[in-house]
Amino acid sequence: MNKPIDSPVETRKGEELNEQQLLAYLKSELPNFADEIAVKQFPGGFSNLTYLITAGTREYVLRKPPFGANIKSAHDMGREYNVLHLLEPVYSKIPKPIIFCDDKTVIGSPFFMMERIKGVILRNTIPKGLELTPAHFKKLSTQTIENLVDLHSLDVENSGLISLGKPKGYVKRQVEGWVKRYFKAETDEISSMNMVAAWMADNLPIKMTTAFIHNDYKYDNLVLDVDSLEIKAVLDWEMATVGDPLMDLGTTLAYWVEKEDSPALRQFNLTWVAGNLTRQQVIEKYTTLRNINIDDVLFYYVFGCFKLGVIAQQIYARYKKGYTKDARFAGLIHTVKACGANAQNAIKYNRINNFY
Repeated sequence: MNKPIDSPVETRKGEELNEQQLLAYLKSELPNFADEIAVKQFPGGFSNLTYLITAGTREYVLRKPPFGANIKSAHDMGREYNVLHLLEPVYSKIPKPIIFCDDKTVIGSPFFMMERIKGVILRNTIPKGLELTPAHFKKLSTQTIENLVDLHSLDVENSGLISLGKPKGYVKRQVEGWVKRYFKAETDEISSMNMVAAWMADNLPIKMTTAFIHNDYKYDNLVLDVDSLEIKAVLDWEMATVGDPLMDLGTTLAYWVEKEDSPALRQFNLTWVAGNLTRQQVIEKYTTLRNINIDDVLFYYVFGCFKLGVIAQQIYARYKKGYTKDARFAGLIHTVKACGANAQNAIKYNRINNFY
């Protein structure tokens, strides 16, 4: 069967790179770099912009912040590059980092380049020509959680990953930070998001553990082998840090859309397709593999829903201000409302699924 590789397209209007200046910089910094480059853009993703740079027989991926973004922690190219460097000796499923540039005069913003890893990336629809059965999704969803446990099991001290974050007080800082970001980017009054913001502040967990966490772990950040669908690489490390792994799990659960959830949430994950683990089964798999109990799973799921809503709100706000013309962003306000509704229903029914 001919399985499709995630492929770039022509660069969106207004998001072009200065190819001449980029080539001159790369030739000055990388030995034996090609005399010409070709640039295309990967169309997926809702945050940082991602481009394919072809230089002779070699292919690279370039990452840069979106135009109009001023959320430093979510678009820090140097930090993402450093995360990959720290992971390289201890975790194999990453693209090799190549170069970081903080000179904004090259392409208008900091950027970094990494090797390209070819494979299938599952976004909001099954790629044309790829046949996936419930058995495929059962295997994929299971290995996705197994790999999340692998990340949470990395030795943060000996690897140097501990330098990425400040675990003490992590949960409280996250709640306060995401609430602040939401109201800073607010365009519409959404009562469920307001209610959830207040509820989280009043229901902070008492216990906390420490691990390396990805913070944006979902299907479309995984590169899959074209034949086996095994995970070849994990992408998008810009929010990775050291903190409470259950907060990371909560974010993954929020992205883990089920069939009964609002269609507005289906643009992020294919977990609603038959065969996938349910959110409750994700919890059971995760706790079994880590040999732990999670007393406050409701809080972590509610936080994940709120966080996802904030991310969508920030992107929607940039769209409303005209910083991006990407038509996908026009409907993100419905995603914000759906996230708020899921969080509110989880609190109302004291469970993480079967709300409708």
